[in-house]
Amino acid sequence: MIKVAVTGAAGRMGRLIVKNVVEDEELELVQAFDVVEVGKDAGELAGVGKTGVEITHASELESKLNADVLVDFTTADAAVNNICIAAKKGVKLTVGTTGFTEEHWKKIRECCTVPAVISPNFSVGVNVFWEVVRRAAELLKNYDMEVLEMHHKFKKDAPSGTALKVVEILKEVAGEKEVVTGRSGICPRGDEIGVFAVRGGDVVGEHTVFFIGMGERIEITHRAWSRQAFAGGAIKAVKWISRVEKPGIYGMKDVLGL
Repeated sequence: MIKVAVTGAAGRMGRLIVKNVVEDEELELVQAFDVVEVGKDAGELAGVGKTGVEITHASELESKLNADVLVDFTTADAAVNNICIAAKKGVKLTVGTTGFTEEHWKKIRECCTVPAVISPNFSVGVNVFWEVVRRAAELLKNYDMEVLEMHHKFKKDAPSGTALKVVEILKEVAGEKEVVTGRSGICPRGDEIGVFAVRGGDVVGEHTVFFIGMGERIEITHRAWSRQAFAGGAIKAVKWISRVEKPGIYGMKDVLGL
């Protein structure tokens, strides 16, 4: 059995991760951490019944973490701290938190001395979407490229980590371009990639990449209507990273063999 701890266990994704871990025969939920719902049973919060694993305050992670793999869906600042603590204790990582800055990434690279899957999106479909976008960009380098993403009104970061990954792919293939995240007034289009965020309601996640030429347009879209798409991929990552011995930062591309 792979012993799993979850940080952010009381959040929307955290609860779903807890549910998936509890329901998987290869995994055992051994710890759950958060700054809210402390003392409550993680399984009951996740709707899968009493597990005997209570939510422990996140401030106790360093003193109490004891698992094979830590799954983190928190905030950028918290996740960096959690990654460094897990690495120091020799606990492997699966991290789905987004919103990391370059300073965050610098710290993560410095302290991540264990095998870790860190991905802005664990959905199998999104990871295939990225590969399709890469191939389209190779064939349409001279087309105008725009990215539109839509999420629920509670999402904190914008543009989404998935959209920023798309931009990274486009720039790798089509060359360095300016990234524009908003337009108003007089703003003729230059050699740029436009990235736009829409927020509202309970939208789980939608991403569209536009390749726009003279007289035609290609749109590539991924829509998620359930967070289970992300949770299922995270569980795949947990199982995969548990077997990896070489320290380093891996992505879902590695997990899926793309």
